[in-house]
Amino acid sequence: MKTLTNRNLPSSLLILICLFAFSLQSCDQKEKEEDVKVEKEVVVKSEEPEYFLLRPDVEKAYGYSHAVKIGNSIKVSGAVSMDDAGNPTAVGDLAQQMKNCYADLEKVLNHFNCTFDDVVVENIFTTNMPLFLEHAAYRNEIYKNHYPTGSWLGVKELAIPEFMIEIELEVHKSE
Repeated sequence: MKTLTNRNLPSSLLILICLFAFSLQSCDQKEKEEDVKVEKEVVVKSEEPEYFLLRPDVEKAYGYSHAVKIGNSIKVSGAVSMDDAGNPTAVGDLAQQMKNCYADLEKVLNHFNCTFDDVVVENIFTTNMPLFLEHAAYRNEIYKNHYPTGSWLGVKELAIPEFMIEIELEVHKSE
């Protein structure tokens, strides 16, 4: 093993000083990198949901909100053909029930300053798919510029036996 002598002491001391300086510089570099990372972080404000009730008494009785808006997204519960008291309308007439659903959906969209052009998802549930398909072209009057994504589902029944169709939407409203 080599012992330190006065001759190699200055060079050893120089090496130690260089290593110490390098380690300090390395720490400073890490701090600068962390500072850069902090500068790049984006703070996203939490947005409170906005709830909308189209028929407050009916919706409270059944326990749902007709629409909820968070940020630029709006989820719209399925619209059915009913009056303000919650009674089915256009019983046995799927075409008229569909028109009534879209009329209610338009009221919800208007509340949020939206149109059917802002709809990105439309899901339709019907108890009579063949009859719905006969009247599906009515949607051309609703969606004039483009169609949303979505599904058409044949179901055994809806919430009330007289309901033949239910339409739910997802909306994206650009700022």
